[in-house]
Amino acid sequence: MYPNRLVTWLALHGRSIVLWTAASVSLAFITGFSYSVTCGFHGCPSIEDIRAYVPLQGGRVLDRNGDVLGYLEPVRRITVSLDRIPENVRNAFIAVEDRRFTSHHGVDWHAFGRAFFRNATSLGVREGASTLTMQVARSAFIGGDEYSDRSFGRKLIELRLAPRIEAALTKDQILELYLNLIYLGDDTYGVEAASRHYFGKSVDRLTLAEAAMLAGMPRAPSVYDPREHPDRAIERRNLVLSLMAREGFITTATAEKASDQRLRVARVGWTPPIYASYAVEAVRDLVAAEVGNHPPYAEIIVQTTFDRGAQLAAERAVRDRAAAIGGNVQGAMVALDPATGQVLAMVGGTGPARGSYNRAWLAHRQPGSAFKPFVYAAALESGLTTATMVDDEPVEIVDAGRVWRPANFGDSYSGTITIRDALAHSANAATVRISQEIGIERVVSMARRVGITSPLASVPSLALGSSEVTPIELVTGYAPFANGGWKVEPRFIDSIMVGAKTVYREKSTAPVPVLDSVTAFLVTSMLRSVVDEGTGYPVRELGVWGPVAGKTGTTNNGADVWFVGYTPSILAGFWFGYDTPRSIARNASGGRLAAPAWAAFYKRGWQDRETGADWTVPDGVVEAEIDPESGMLAGYYCPTTRTEYFRSGTEPTEQCQLHEDGGGFIDDIKNGVRGAVKGLISIFRNR
Repeated sequence: MYPNRLVTWLALHGRSIVLWTAASVSLAFITGFSYSVTCGFHGCPSIEDIRAYVPLQGGRVLDRNGDVLGYLEPVRRITVSLDRIPENVRNAFIAVEDRRFTSHHGVDWHAFGRAFFRNATSLGVREGASTLTMQVARSAFIGGDEYSDRSFGRKLIELRLAPRIEAALTKDQILELYLNLIYLGDDTYGVEAASRHYFGKSVDRLTLAEAAMLAGMPRAPSVYDPREHPDRAIERRNLVLSLMAREGFITTATAEKASDQRLRVARVGWTPPIYASYAVEAVRDLVAAEVGNHPPYAEIIVQTTFDRGAQLAAERAVRDRAAAIGGNVQGAMVALDPATGQVLAMVGGTGPARGSYNRAWLAHRQPGSAFKPFVYAAALESGLTTATMVDDEPVEIVDAGRVWRPANFGDSYSGTITIRDALAHSANAATVRISQEIGIERVVSMARRVGITSPLASVPSLALGSSEVTPIELVTGYAPFANGGWKVEPRFIDSIMVGAKTVYREKSTAPVPVLDSVTAFLVTSMLRSVVDEGTGYPVRELGVWGPVAGKTGTTNNGADVWFVGYTPSILAGFWFGYDTPRSIARNASGGRLAAPAWAAFYKRGWQDRETGADWTVPDGVVEAEIDPESGMLAGYYCPTTRTEYFRSGTEPTEQCQLHEDGGGFIDDIKNGVRGAVKGLISIFRNR
């Protein structure tokens, strides 16, 4: 009964089935043929594309000088020229992969026909018949994500591209490409990288047996891995040797002798060098956001603003200083060109960067006294001068019904001092008095203008850096002091190229004037005193000379230590602390723990580039010789004097009264010595 129904159903629908089957097969063939003609979604590479192609390195990240900083996706590949690849290596691959390589024109139709027959009779894919040229087409110009390893569409495109490659390149050029492209297991590409990875030496030092072993791997790299499956690897190696003898590349006796050799594999595989990990990781994130689909054969080249020498020095400085501090403390740093905002170096932590938290960009921490320059800049704008006297004695501030008693480091106070000395020695009590005099809103306004974007609480403790900021914010906020009053936007990428096409170009933001040049210069002058005679003096003790300005920073409980310093050509800031804030060490301070990292970075990564430039005194600034004990013009009997800078019209006009009578016998002696020294200086200056 059922067979009769089947016959009846076929009689009614059989013609339709045949028509639908024929239409489906025709559509599949037409689609596949059209797909092959256009080489898939990305299109066929031109002759120029083929000739210009170089094996991909995973996307190169270049520094500002064009030196390789790292790779977007580290690839185990080292490209070498064909003349560096021994003849035995070339012949081994030809013997096993494409015996008619020198005679065909991209497709070995004899082998293709044999493979087609075997695959058809076995109702599966048993044999590939890909020539070396077709494998170059697959590896260099066909996107692997769109095709299975032996898909019909991919094979059609290989057949389409192989003759084009043969027309564009010589046989030697094709062989060189192949030997640099071929996948040889364990994420290793090309014979040079594979030779280093498996045998611990360059390809030009391989023995015949080692060459044969490499040539046997492309068929199934994981199956013939000499570390994991030595017996299979030896068996496959010996087969390659016999094929080389069959093709006349070596004699049978030579093949047998090589087959008897023991397998010797390097104990540790080769790992490509990865430079500037946190800098490259930041680039990866931006490239992922900006670059969409692109031709698989097009190399990505990212031109950055980083400086490779500075970056390597920065990585080392953070790592070494964190190790010296001990206790698994973390660190971060940012270095900028103060005139442009271009990032020269950046480190986001002490460990590996891939997928790690970038503290330089993201960590919000209290800056402590490193925030004080914004207080003093606001004070100078409000009419105070570098010689204004301020009390550095214990202070009490009532805020919202609570009494706040900020203390100086070590509970040490200096009495009445100049503003310059208050900043140089990071006097907390004096700084709080200044902020109270000018108003905390002026401080907030100043910080906002120079580039601080994090929330800032308008409370008295803000003057001592109680509100959290990121390292990149804090460093950027110092740029107007260093460059004459201009706010800059930090940036680290200039352009992204995919092949020969620029797909992204950073829009450089013109600096914005936020301070007058006089204020900027006066703040820089005071910050030079921090380094020359104040809390930043460890920089000098460690051998850094020339014009340097900077500020230390330490939070009350010693959980964060900072040093932000700059010269006319570079601005850099270092931070150290634990991710979960807690005291770093007893009596932790930015001068003792962070400033040495800045000095090490500068000496290794930048000092040699300084050309003797200094900050220029702008118009509107005048000099005056003052007595630092009174802030007034120095008199003859003043035991010490200082050349001070003032905004024109704000310089003192009255002479010091503290030492008018010589101050007694001791002062007379001091004045006598001072007069003698001045006389000697005068003599030498006039010689």
